[in-house]
Amino acid sequence: MSTSISRDALMERVSAGERLSADDIRHLAATPDILSIGMLADLLRRRMHDTRTTFLRIAECALDAPALDPAHVKAQEISINGSPAQLADALRAVEVVKSKGNRTVSAFTWSDVERFASGASIATVLKQLRGAGLDSLSILPLDGPVDPAMIVNELTSAGFTQLRLTVDKAPADTRADLLLRAAALQDRVGCIQAISPLPMTVSTFRPTTGYDDVKMVAIARLAAPNIPTVQVDWRRYGPKLAQVALTFGADDIDGVSASDEAPEGRRRAPLEEITRNILAAGFEPVERTGRFTAIG
Repeated sequence: MSTSISRDALMERVSAGERLSADDIRHLAATPDILSIGMLADLLRRRMHDTRTTFLRIAECALDAPALDPAHVKAQEISINGSPAQLADALRAVEVVKSKGNRTVSAFTWSDVERFASGASIATVLKQLRGAGLDSLSILPLDGPVDPAMIVNELTSAGFTQLRLTVDKAPADTRADLLLRAAALQDRVGCIQAISPLPMTVSTFRPTTGYDDVKMVAIARLAAPNIPTVQVDWRRYGPKLAQVALTFGADDIDGVSASDEAPEGRRRAPLEEITRNILAAGFEPVERTGRFTAIG
């Protein structure tokens, strides 16, 4: 952003509810003026959500041992880890977890679904998984080997709703176009609830920086105002970056531990820490379910 006049003009447009163009987004993604980008994203975020910031407590369980321990009781979503060899194994794991309570269940990848469909249709496999109680795939990457539009079409046809888009490992300088693609996809399908713009896979040779990360959160908010929720993963990116990201357009923190254990003291207990961090950033913490409804 070359001048304050251009920044002020964009602020006026965002304040008026105008959607920025693809050229605007690419220009913002290329500028080093991170504070101006953050101000724009924060303005839009507050227009959409005011100070409300949601968070989700998640517990993980293994595919071959889908039992819930006492620490999982407070979880609103259960994530099943593992890649089953057969569809029957996947269905069994989902059914066991679902029988333990009315929590959302996430599991598997699109490559798992394709493998299950060997000899059957993908539509049939997805309907069986949905019938067993699966609510979402673990990841739905915009930069995966399969066209995300095709995956979204298949999922919605099978009854999956409130989809969450992710980024696998696309470098920062290519992510703006991915986010614009997500917005265009949402214009067409209208069932994308959330986008998690920070990479799920972090390269040890080219790690992202805090500067890159919060900038990309802001670009996600500005590029896709039609997607309600912009997330940051608490487990993967930690409390400090998650807290700062809230002032750059994020409105939801995913992946908060469901455990109430506090070996480092009460203030480091997961629920206490997430609540305190959100409040310290000037926002209102609201715990939610995996279906994006507030608790309490």
